[in-house]
Amino acid sequence: MNFKPMGIRIKEAREKKGYTQEQLAELVGLSVQHISVIERGVKSPRLDTFIHIANELEVSADYLLRDMLKVSDELTSNELVEAMRKISSKEKKRILKIMQLLIETAD
Repeated sequence: MNFKPMGIRIKEAREKKGYTQEQLAELVGLSVQHISVIERGVKSPRLDTFIHIANELEVSADYLLRDMLKVSDELTSNELVEAMRKISSKEKKRILKIMQLLIETAD
């Protein structure tokens, strides 16, 4: 199994939180080397460690695993809904118009 996409997502989430590998390692009780191995996709974390990392980074397990799951289209939809919650009504309307145009031209 390829763990690289999960590792990339963990790294992106860590950087978005402004954490260094050292800070994340301390928060979850791992060595910096272990965090590096996880982020490079060399190994997957144990389930309890995975949950701890997701909680510390405030991301869902679905987000971290989405490239490895068969339901990735549904997960992408969930990400879109979550992103839309964070923007103004005016921006939502603008994005909806753009999406409608993209869908029309895709047919």
